[in-house]
Amino acid sequence: MAFHVPNKLRLRTGPMGSTEADENNGVFLIANHKIPLRVLASDGMGWEHVSVSLAHRCPTWPEMCHVKSLFWDPSDCVMQLHPPQADYVNNHSYCLHLWRPVGGGLARPPGYLVGVKELGTLK
Repeated sequence: MAFHVPNKLRLRTGPMGSTEADENNGVFLIANHKIPLRVLASDGMGWEHVSVSLAHRCPTWPEMCHVKSLFWDPSDCVMQLHPPQADYVNNHSYCLHLWRPVGGGLARPPGYLVGVKELGTLK
């Protein structure tokens, strides 16, 4: 279980540029058809975190799954949060976030509360 960044996709120039010396912190541009996903990654204050944004729409579920696979291992569980409305912070209309406490350890419901795994994906 590990948080890791795809250094080959790291933005290295400009005001948001970073290097490997910044470890898991920086901006990463992820190929996505014609418009790249912009990902800000950090691992401070007890949280591993990525924010994923596009200029004119929110990222889709498959796009978020792809980002998750680049920054965490397949066995890692990460989450999107829907906090109480009084705690909402929205600095970008088309940005979604993935979170995991440093070291893992997320509580989650059993899979059968979501559906029947043996049925696969129904259309």
